[in-house]
Amino acid sequence: MSQQFHYQNNTRVTSSSLLDNPSVAFCARFGKFQRRDSQCQAFVKRVIMSRLFKMIMISIVSLNAFFVVLWTDYNTKYNLFRLFEVSELVFVSIYSSEFCMKLYVDPINYWKDGYNLLDIIIIITIFIPYSLRRFKGKHYPYLNIADGMQSLRILKLITYSRGIRTLITAVGQTAYIVASVLFLLFILMFIFAILGFCLFGLPDRGDQNNWGNLAVAFFTLFSLATVDGWTDLQQQLDSRNLALSRTFTIIFILLASFVFLSMFVGVMIIHTEDSIKKFERELLAERHMTLMEEKQVILKRQQEEVSKLMQMQKNADYRSFSELVENFKKTLRHTDPMVLDDFGTSLPFIDVYLSTLDNQDTTIYKLQELYYEIAHVLSLMLEDLPQKKQSQSSEKADEK
Repeated sequence: MSQQFHYQNNTRVTSSSLLDNPSVAFCARFGKFQRRDSQCQAFVKRVIMSRLFKMIMISIVSLNAFFVVLWTDYNTKYNLFRLFEVSELVFVSIYSSEFCMKLYVDPINYWKDGYNLLDIIIIITIFIPYSLRRFKGKHYPYLNIADGMQSLRILKLITYSRGIRTLITAVGQTAYIVASVLFLLFILMFIFAILGFCLFGLPDRGDQNNWGNLAVAFFTLFSLATVDGWTDLQQQLDSRNLALSRTFTIIFILLASFVFLSMFVGVMIIHTEDSIKKFERELLAERHMTLMEEKQVILKRQQEEVSKLMQMQKNADYRSFSELVENFKKTLRHTDPMVLDDFGTSLPFIDVYLSTLDNQDTTIYKLQELYYEIAHVLSLMLEDLPQKKQSQSSEKADEK
């Protein structure tokens, strides 16, 4: 089973660039290329897509994060220096092998996935400290920054966690709305920063530490927006008897904290809830597809067994097909799977059917009572019939 690299495009694009014709020819020639290692590719793909491989990678990344935590303690780092060196080589080898396996399976579409690009960035950051130590020496002043960036390794868990990817998708969908809310908040802070500088940043009797210039005023307003230590800031304004200070603080906290920040949180919650619902629907669809595939496999196996039975009937000395089926029943077990695709085997239909049978029993019982009454009336009429005939005969005799 061969697999091609799909990079074909049926649409015709006209351009004046000199590179268009060579690129089209290259893509056309590369699209016709067929892999000769399709079996090995399929095997590697099954390995990296298996649940066991994902659990192993999650465990390795978690163990690496634990070693990074231990590495931050100088005494532990000094006592277990050799262990850290060996483990670092092992982790780097595993990450590089994972990258090579994924790139081998699909070398074109691999670069189209953003999470794969994140893995590449993490691998590059892993090799930065080694490069700096080799070319710049161990005493390079920015080497500690490269070592601190090794904490990004834990981001590899995002690739193997669909829940985290769902939350990241929700955050990405809210980027435009969040940017709009933050821009409005910046405009509000700019207006109040200018106003606060003019009211409370006077050189003679103003609060120079918190409102002396625009940058300090922005930082003060950020503290008021987060409602962090706003009482201390207000006490400093009250100690200088600045007019409108309390009105200024209350209005800004109401607008910034209770309106804009609540709006920001509400937007995030709404989009996160939508993404979670979409994620649940995708899980249900995947489970349904898996169940249907299992049913198809079972049905195919049952059809093969029936075909074998038919072939056995032709080759063996059976009197009839019913005898063949009876012999086949003896080989069945209670643990054999059975697919029930018929409508009559569904639970809702059985429930409705049983209710219908109960209604039919009630109707039949009422009909039986009616029949009993009819029979009783007819019996009474039969009993009265001889008496009527005798009275009629006596009347005729009297008339004669």
